[in-house]
Amino acid sequence: MGILPHRDVQAAMRLAFSLDIPFWPQLPRVRFQEDMYAQACDGLPGFAVDAQEKTVRFSYESFLQELETYAARSDEPDYLALSEGSSVVFRQFLEQDVASAWAIRGHMIGPVSFGLKIFDAEKRPVIYNPDVRSIIFDAFARKVNWQYRMLSQRNPRAFVWLDEPGLEMLWMSFTGYTDQSAKADLGAVLEAIQGPRGIHLCGKPDWDFLLTAPIDILSLDAYRCGEVFVAYDQAAEFLRQGGVIGWGIVPTHQDILKDETLDGLRSRLAHLWSRLAQKGIAEDRIARQAVLAPATCCLLNPDEGVTVERAFEWLRSLSVQVRREFGLDRT
Repeated sequence: MGILPHRDVQAAMRLAFSLDIPFWPQLPRVRFQEDMYAQACDGLPGFAVDAQEKTVRFSYESFLQELETYAARSDEPDYLALSEGSSVVFRQFLEQDVASAWAIRGHMIGPVSFGLKIFDAEKRPVIYNPDVRSIIFDAFARKVNWQYRMLSQRNPRAFVWLDEPGLEMLWMSFTGYTDQSAKADLGAVLEAIQGPRGIHLCGKPDWDFLLTAPIDILSLDAYRCGEVFVAYDQAAEFLRQGGVIGWGIVPTHQDILKDETLDGLRSRLAHLWSRLAQKGIAEDRIARQAVLAPATCCLLNPDEGVTVERAFEWLRSLSVQVRREFGLDRT
């Protein structure tokens, strides 16, 4: 959930730094290169960003031509870096006083979602091509590790998570790429990632798929998916093993948030934690291993950033309530 709807870069940065765990924002309304799929293309053989048409293109012919360069240079520390042309704020973020933050977060689109979203000349997802898929998964682990190195130099509690909205597609219909293949491929990427391993998604996958993956942090749209999520026995086991759950409890869509109240959201969260506690996990442990978050990112509101900023304000208030209730601090 690094995406913000703002066109004002500094306003977006202020909002990102208003949370206990600041993040660097993706700003696709500033320019298309900020789109999370476009941002991931730096250094990938065969992929090109068409800013005018607002699309990511893939050419297998270019892939073969550029593959030798990738193989020769991919071990270079900065070869797969996030370029300044792909983010207007990343380097600004690093220049801030992030050392004083409780933690900081980075993010990038996950390889499964990327591979399912981008199509080749025959209109097939590139993930279907085993040669291309292997490079995508290899490159994404390296990209996450580069970002983690940059962030961890500024804050020892840095982490980077993968946004994987496309995971739910694996169970919605036949995709030509199975959930078994995805679990093996994604698991290999996660094992190669340095630092805490996290996945965020707003969709509805098979939760056992993720709860048994080698991750430390799982972030979900708890507002919409929480009831199903807490019904899984593996959710309690994930916490027993020390996992952290990001509870996306505050909606960012204008039509939804306008009908909510802060007390109503607190009650909703309490209900989810109570159901999870029935599986033998104390609620204070759930709270200690919790991160509160917006339910989703949102670019659809006609008021652009107004509702999102209100959602972040509510999130801060909700966090204070929960910490006070459970006697938690930020240490």
